[in-house]
Amino acid sequence: MASAEPVGGRGARRGRALAAPLGTAVLAAAVVAYVGAVDPGEPGHYPPCPFLFVTGLYCPGCGTLRAIHALAHGDVPSALGLNVLTVGTVPFLLFWWGRWTLRAWQGRPARRTLAHPGWLYGLLALIVVFWVARNLPSGAFLAP
Repeated sequence: MASAEPVGGRGARRGRALAAPLGTAVLAAAVVAYVGAVDPGEPGHYPPCPFLFVTGLYCPGCGTLRAIHALAHGDVPSALGLNVLTVGTVPFLLFWWGRWTLRAWQGRPARRTLAHPGWLYGLLALIVVFWVARNLPSGAFLAP
């Protein structure tokens, strides 16, 4: 004889556990939909990059809105030309979001760390190298 699950049992716990990853997915989809609908290449829709405005140099994020706009329209080559770092980050973000969602679905506790500190320092180094390289004459192909 199967025992009846109490009200607010496993299903309710699963729903609460999935609220954060699903809410994050809804928010990310809304941002991508908005940026996909409102072209960042048109003047006046978004503020300029403050770092570019003050220094005249590209930051690691310069071109990200236009890259997201291109990705929203399925134009991967253009997105890569605008910000290769952003496009390269998307698969990792999807992987981490999927792992978070799966852990929530299985009722396992959320991880307290995103990754081993060595990986995070490596990512920071990659961002700094990308930042410097896109502002050098030899790295002009990395500029948006």
